[in-house]
Amino acid sequence: MKIAVMQPYFLPYIGYFQLMAAADKFVTFDDVNYIKGGWVNRNRLLLNGAPHTFTVPVRGASQNRRISDHELADDPGWRQNLLHTIRLAYRRAPYYEAASGFFERVILYPGVQLADFLRNSLNEVLSYLALDVDIVGTSGVYRNAHLKGAQRILDICRREQARTYINPIGGVELYDRETFAREGVELRFLRSRPVAYPQGKGEHVPWLSILDVIMFNDPGRIRELIMERDLV
Repeated sequence: MKIAVMQPYFLPYIGYFQLMAAADKFVTFDDVNYIKGGWVNRNRLLLNGAPHTFTVPVRGASQNRRISDHELADDPGWRQNLLHTIRLAYRRAPYYEAASGFFERVILYPGVQLADFLRNSLNEVLSYLALDVDIVGTSGVYRNAHLKGAQRILDICRREQARTYINPIGGVELYDRETFAREGVELRFLRSRPVAYPQGKGEHVPWLSILDVIMFNDPGRIRELIMERDLV
C-alpha cells in the first residue's frame, strides 16, 4: 500500500494528479484550517492567451475554521458564471466538446459542503482519465487532527498498513526518512518534470489547472504526461 496526502484543491495542476497516480490511496487533509488566497477553491485557466484565476465562492470563509466546516456560497449564479468563463476560454480547444460533460458535472455538483465538492471534482477527473485511485478524507475516516506533522502521517500509514508514503518534493525539509523508517514506512518524494503541450497560439503557459490539460489533450496523452515525474 502506497499513501499520499494533500489538502483538497479545486481542479489543481497536473503535478497534483501525478502525486495521486503514484499512490494506491490518496488522503485529503480536509480537517485542516482553510487558507484564504490559497488553492483550495481557486485555480488558473488560459483566457485570451494569459493565465486567468477562477474561484469557487465560499460562504463565510475563515482561516480559523477547517475546510470541512465550510460551505459553498448560496448564490447559484457563480456556477453559471464559471461555466461561461470556461466556454469563453476553451470553446475552440480541440477537446472542449469531449470534456464538456465532465466539467459541467464538476461545477453543477449539488452538494453544499466544500470538502465534498472538492473530493467529487477530484474523483470526476480520475474517472475522465480512467485512473484508479481511492480518495478518502481525514475528517470522515481518521479523525486524528490532534496529531501534528509526521506523527499524523504515520498514524494514517499504520491504519492503512501502508509501507510507502509519497510526498511532494517540497516536503524534503519537513519529513525525515529515518523517522519513517523506524515505523517501517519508506518515505519517497515526487518531483515533477517540465510538462508542455500545444495550447493553440503563443508560448506554452505551464502549471495551469488540470482543466487546461484536459482541453488540449486526450485522456491517453494526459496519462502519459502524468508519468512525467520522478520518485526520489
